[in-house]
Amino acid sequence: MNNKTVKKGLFPYVFLFCFIIICLLVFNNFNTTVNELTYDEFIEELESNEITELNIVPKISSDTYEVTGKLKDYDETETFVLTLPKSDEFISKISDASDKNDFILTIEEDPNSSEWLSFLLEVVPLALLVGATFWLFTRQIGGNNKSMDFGKSRARLLEEGTKTNFKDVAGLTEEKEEVKELIDFLKNPKRFQAMGARIPKGVLLVGPPGTGKTLLARAVAGEAKVPFYYISGSDFVELFVGIGASRVRDMFKQAKMNAPCLIFIDEIDAVGRQRGTGLGGGHDEREQTLNQLLTEMDGFGPHEGIIVIAATNRPDVLDPALLRPGRFDRQVTVGLPDKNAREEILKVHAKNKILDKNITLEYLAKRTPGFSGADLENLLNEAALLAVRRNKKAITMSEIDEATDRVIMGPAKVTKKYTEKEKRLVAYHEAGHAVVGLKLEGANDVQKITIIPRGQAGGYTMMTPKEETFTSTKQELLESISGLLGGRVAEEIEFNEVTTGAHDDFKRATKIARSMVTEYGMSKLGPMMLEEPSGNTFLGRDYTKNRNISDIVAHEIDEEMRDIINECYEKTKKILTKNKDLLDLIANTLLEEETITKEQIDYLVEHGHLPKEEKEEVEEKTSDNKESKKEQSKE
Repeated sequence: MNNKTVKKGLFPYVFLFCFIIICLLVFNNFNTTVNELTYDEFIEELESNEITELNIVPKISSDTYEVTGKLKDYDETETFVLTLPKSDEFISKISDASDKNDFILTIEEDPNSSEWLSFLLEVVPLALLVGATFWLFTRQIGGNNKSMDFGKSRARLLEEGTKTNFKDVAGLTEEKEEVKELIDFLKNPKRFQAMGARIPKGVLLVGPPGTGKTLLARAVAGEAKVPFYYISGSDFVELFVGIGASRVRDMFKQAKMNAPCLIFIDEIDAVGRQRGTGLGGGHDEREQTLNQLLTEMDGFGPHEGIIVIAATNRPDVLDPALLRPGRFDRQVTVGLPDKNAREEILKVHAKNKILDKNITLEYLAKRTPGFSGADLENLLNEAALLAVRRNKKAITMSEIDEATDRVIMGPAKVTKKYTEKEKRLVAYHEAGHAVVGLKLEGANDVQKITIIPRGQAGGYTMMTPKEETFTSTKQELLESISGLLGGRVAEEIEFNEVTTGAHDDFKRATKIARSMVTEYGMSKLGPMMLEEPSGNTFLGRDYTKNRNISDIVAHEIDEEMRDIINECYEKTKKILTKNKDLLDLIANTLLEEETITKEQIDYLVEHGHLPKEEKEEVEEKTSDNKESKKEQSKE
């Protein structure tokens, strides 16, 4: 270990020890009670044998004695003091009294030592306290350079060893093409200047969380090999008005000194929200910071070599002045990856993972629609952790299934115990979803059914679309509603009663039905936009929005929604009544196995039972689940 490191580590403890000693000495001096006696009072106490201790100090600066001592009725912190002229007769008288009364007598022989001791005890401790306080205060301001340095930019410069390139960004093919112009401009700006082209000053990356917006911005800087300053929008906003604006000025000042360069502002909605909105009006500090950002982006020319990239998942709350041409000229939407993009992302994250030979990344990409890049990375990481916990040499499909469930629904509730009635209810509920999904042509594929409780759900049916599309037909939406109602209908058919387990299904079905009536024009009310998506209260939209429909139309909307739900409910009831045997078969299999996959469901529908090999695999998975449950219960 370095000697400097050892000294730095010991210094706080040494300083604390000295500080405590000094405080004790000062406290002791301040707590001592000193009584001043006259010469007559002193002689009276001496003759009456009331003195227990006596100390005589000759003063070098004057021909006097300083006499201190204690009386019998004094406590430990109480003393007396008096000053007498120097006299040999006084010393002899005191000596005779000491021999007669037997009290402790001390006469200082070295006056210099007493003067220095008095100085050390009275002056030095206070000087040390003042000096230590001053040193700590100046070190906090000067050494760290942060406490009083409010106006400096918080933008951090990316280190050379952490550069990211396009090969590290998988699945964003079109998005990378959009930003390649920025790289070419940063590498060779004269090529664009000769043509009279103006490269965008700012590029806004818009998309859901975890889709790779920050990664894409870092890859642009890595490919262009230019300095990369990155900062969060919340780093600008402070308690004191004007600090954020000062930081914006300092950030662009540093960028101009290091041009060409790239500035990345993450979560820009923290500082770029619309001005003058909200329940309380505006926010002075945030709005001044935004004004300064707008001014600075107008202040530098198109050929200075500074490009600002910002990221947000809330473009609807940004101020319009921030999005006009000349500031953030271009918006690049970074959406959720499709099947091919998910496969490329899985290849990147699977490089250092040991996968079983039976697992194909194409199959994993197909069964994970709606997963972002961050979700896919988390999926493989959770599977690797489970494989280590189960002492396996490679990640198998069992770990992938469990990791998928963890990402979507959370860990299994191993301590939650079903009653037999609850278990049958959940089994028939999930089997109802599955049967409707199997019998409707436009419904999603059933990938997995489980009655193991996870999160807030007692069980769930995992369904994925047969093809990933951008739009949905009316028939597909109606069949989606029927699939959501399958659980409640199955409960009613089998048990002739209903439970609270379908509340989330009703919520999703009602949302689809209302959107069909008010937004998609898929009802008797015609192709009309009757409602806009609800605004945000904090933006002040809900309190200023005018109602565009009458009470009669609102009643008709409710009637149309009710008709759609009731029609789908009756259709679902007919499907499950007609396929009651399949409903019983899937439910009984779930009661026995707890979890069945797509391949097992397909075989079960065709042959009416699980094959022998499948049963052995299921028993193996069940034993793995039991082992994992034991491990989790131990944890």
